[in-house]
Parts: sequence; structure tokens; C-alpha cells
Amino acid sequence: MPIRSRVMREPVNHPLFARFYARCAQGAETRMGLAELRGELLAGLSGRVIEIGAGPGLNFRHYPRTVAEVVAIEPERHLRRLALDEAQRAQVPVDVVPGVAEALPVKSEGFDAAVSSLVMCSVRDQARTLGELLRVLRPGGELRLLEHCRAPGRAGAAVQWVADHTFWPLLFGGCRTGRDTPAAVEASGFELLELRRLRIPERGLQVPSSPHVLATARRPG
Repeated sequence: MPIRSRVMREPVNHPLFARFYARCAQGAETRMGLAELRGELLAGLSGRVIEIGAGPGLNFRHYPRTVAEVVAIEPERHLRRLALDEAQRAQVPVDVVPGVAEALPVKSEGFDAAVSSLVMCSVRDQARTLGELLRVLRPGGELRLLEHCRAPGRAGAAVQWVADHTFWPLLFGGCRTGRDTPAAVEASGFELLELRRLRIPERGLQVPSSPHVLATARRPG
């Protein structure tokens, strides 16, 4: 399967968090049910797909065979190396490319679908990222999201605000738990088709990053 990696100045550098995340993420796939959610997130996709913030490539094994190609954007060097290894085991062609979500290194209207999985919480500019996804999707193309989001209640949102303005982004690679990503998706020009709110983990200790959404949006046209 065609896989390439380009050499460029690293736009994101979180070496300690990247290693921590890569080590913990595999266990969370089964312990927190993330593997099942990834399968649901990607079900029914076809054609060319762009995935932003691919991390260590945990989505790759879940892409259905109807997908012709995945272009996976990952800015962090260590995570990109892991994604390249994971791409070799995928059942569809995966091209792992360095870059940032705010300036995607691909042509306009070249993709049938886009995937954002646990990424919108940490991009530097959410509005610009969503504008880039609109640009690279063909008219009618889908955006699939599995993301942290703002807690629905005042108390939970207040806890997120405190975490986001103190220790949380420093510990977790720039993550901000309280972003209202569904509202940002609609404000950017996407049509929100489906939205399901989740808590991860479903039971047990809840943390600022527990509220999630699983959503599908569409570029109009």
C-alpha cells in the first residue's frame, strides 16, 4: 500500500505527551469502548478520505474496504512514526503526511469525506480548521466527528473552564475540554446531520474530558 512521509519543520512538538498518549491509548480502546465507537464513526465511508490529527493511527484498522484512500495528517513526529507503522497493517491504502489542520497540504474539493477524532479539542484555531475541511471536501461530502465537547450542565462547564485555563492544556498537549464543537461546526457552514452525546468512560470517575459527541455533518451543495 502506498505510504509516504515528507520532511518538514515540525509544527507541533509535544514529545512527552505524545509518548504518554500512545502508551495509554491502546488500553482505552477496549477499556473505554473507543474501538467500538471508532467503528461506528467510520462505518459506511467510501471514496477518498482525509483524516486530521491521526495520532498513532488507531482509526486505520476500522476503515471499511469501500474507502479507496486515506490521507492522514499528523503534525507530531513521534505519533506520525507510529501512524506509519499502523498504516502498513490497514486494509485500505493510507498515506501519512505531516501538516496542521489549519493549513491542510492538499487540493480543494479532493475528498469525499473527512474524519476528526479527538482533535478539535487541541487545534490552535478551530474555525480555521473547519474552514479548511470545508475547502477540501467536495460539495455534499461528509465530516465525521468523535470529539470532546462542552459539558451540557453549568457545573460541568464550569469545571471544564477552570481546567482549560489552568493545568489541563499543559498536561494534555494543548487539549481544551470545554469547546462547543457542534456549534462551531454549524457556524463554519457545515450542515449538522446527526449528533449523539456520550460520556467516556460511561461509568465510574468522570473528568473534564468525559463529555463527547459522535456526529456527522455535510458540506452543502
